[in-house]
Amino acid sequence: MPQFPLRNQVLKALSPEDFALLQPTMRHVELGIKARLEIPYQPIEHVYFPEAGIASVVATMTGGRQSEVGIIGYDGMTGVAVILGQDSSSNETYIQVAGNGWILPAENLRSAVAESSTLRESLLRYAHAFLVQSSRTALVNGHSKIEERLARWLLMVHDRAEGNKIYLTHEFLATMLGSRRPGVTTALQMLEYRGLVHAKRGEITIVDRAGMIKLTHGAYGEEEQRYFGWPPLDCPLSDIILKTAASWP
Repeated sequence: MPQFPLRNQVLKALSPEDFALLQPTMRHVELGIKARLEIPYQPIEHVYFPEAGIASVVATMTGGRQSEVGIIGYDGMTGVAVILGQDSSSNETYIQVAGNGWILPAENLRSAVAESSTLRESLLRYAHAFLVQSSRTALVNGHSKIEERLARWLLMVHDRAEGNKIYLTHEFLATMLGSRRPGVTTALQMLEYRGLVHAKRGEITIVDRAGMIKLTHGAYGEEEQRYFGWPPLDCPLSDIILKTAASWP
């Protein structure tokens, strides 16, 4: 498994020496929808580095109410708790968009981190980026309207997806946003009315990315799009439209 063709940005950013510490015990794995990668309060046995697909990190309240607190795609990895020296997480992590990636035993990651300070520093930088994402999500959930939150979430999924089609149900969207399904349905209808998306059963197509960004009123910003090669948010609108068009199938 050579390093240079990998899509996962955590693995690509490692030095060859640090990558060599992980490579012998990594193997490729298909990531099917709803596959559980971490179970709350249970030992984390493996960490995953997605190449394609998206995982959701979901927090659950007493009574069963859930809300997504983080998204992981080819930009990142699961197992932030392991990076921070813990054996388990209070959150659940599962696949929401099917894909594939690399799996590594958590114990091997711990051994490699203990052997290399530069590997530890690289992984801690990602852990910090993930915590920034989670804190931004908490801020937006507390202060933004449902349509702004929905637009931000769809943009973040679009960042990590291949193409402009996202395969999700309204019920799943409600769980991700911590909202009631009727509210999410109304918000999605509003986005479609404005010509920003096209929605049908189980499928949402991003039509106007630039308009979606504008709709969020700052809820989607530099932190959300830092790793994905999109033009800066203050670049000419025409450049964003061309970038979006270039990703159409």
